[in-house]
Amino acid sequence: MAEASSVPPAIGRHGAVPAILVNISFVLAIVTLAYFPTAYLGHLWVFDADGRGIPTDFVNVWAAGRLALEGHPAQAWDWDIQKQVELALLKQDFVGHFAWHYPPPFLFVASFLAQFPYAIAFIGWAAFSMVPYLAVMRAIIGRNAGLVIAVGFPAAFLNILVGQNGFLTASLIGGMLYLLPTRPVLAGICLGLLSYKPQYGLLFPLVLFAAAEWTVLFTAAIVTVAMAAMSWLAFGTESWQAFFHWIPMFSQAFLTEGRAPWFKMQSIFALVRYVGGTEQLAWIFQWVLTASVAVALVVVWRSRLPYALKAAMLATATLLTTPYLFMYDLVVLGIAVAFLIRAGLDEGFARHEVMALALVFALLASFLFLGQPVGFPAILIVFGLILGRCAAWRSAEAASAQLALTRTN
Repeated sequence: MAEASSVPPAIGRHGAVPAILVNISFVLAIVTLAYFPTAYLGHLWVFDADGRGIPTDFVNVWAAGRLALEGHPAQAWDWDIQKQVELALLKQDFVGHFAWHYPPPFLFVASFLAQFPYAIAFIGWAAFSMVPYLAVMRAIIGRNAGLVIAVGFPAAFLNILVGQNGFLTASLIGGMLYLLPTRPVLAGICLGLLSYKPQYGLLFPLVLFAAAEWTVLFTAAIVTVAMAAMSWLAFGTESWQAFFHWIPMFSQAFLTEGRAPWFKMQSIFALVRYVGGTEQLAWIFQWVLTASVAVALVVVWRSRLPYALKAAMLATATLLTTPYLFMYDLVVLGIAVAFLIRAGLDEGFARHEVMALALVFALLASFLFLGQPVGFPAILIVFGLILGRCAAWRSAEAASAQLALTRTN
């Protein structure tokens, strides 16, 4: 590959993470690490002052696992039965449902966690699922600053707050992308395990096919089938029947009826609905964006662009192409940011890139205070930075080729 510097360094020392990003991340990391022990002791997280569970997403994981342990795994997808288990656990009512909608293999995780008391399961899940996320972010950036950026990334705070699986998703996507060039089998295992989030499965086969990464593709397929078979043996045919029976109802409730407020979802689909657009219009915007991103991905992954840019684009694209996207899912955006930083460490950072990444952190951090769909603009900013680096690299390569041609003449 021709060596070409696509972005001239303008901030900080070459080979160092810009200080402004480290400082912002450090402050946010301190807030995160200090808040949750304080909030737990102050009865603002997990349990309230009366000893009742605070209604939040993790309750559906524990409840589904409890139903599986009691020999009724298929009932986890039944909204009414699931809610009764949740009410008995929390000892207070709540509006709506914390519904279980994952494929049966994820019941292995849920049933393991449900063996423990609720608080231990909640805190343990947040803490231990964060470990591989930290390891992947450190590996991608290649600096200890990666740990600070990982903890300080605002979506991490939101993921811990509700006890969601953003760390696991980001770990698997980041691990797959980090391992792909050198450990394709391990990369395929990560991708196969990601099948617990099927909405992220649209682009990976397309990209792997375009890049002729057959080992990764076949390994992922084998792992996916093996997980499905194991869950069928463990939880029965009824669990798969229940999953496919309830998924259309879940889609109807959240994508058509908007039972979750639109501001909580961070996709272009939800943004169109948030500003008053119809469902049909929202789908048009979503599919046009998905098709455009898919084409761009194929072009980029078949090119000679630096791998860090390819990985950053794929991580970002997984978020742009799903209509069902919550703020905790944007931990995956941290993976894209990490690969962008990796590219900057190799070639230097432009001032506008650093300022734009600082804006991404600010937008995501503002969600708790503003209650606005700020996640989608943040994703677009990162995607725009990736496209800008791709264009700059191509221009630099073309200039180098022209210079070499001139010298030979």
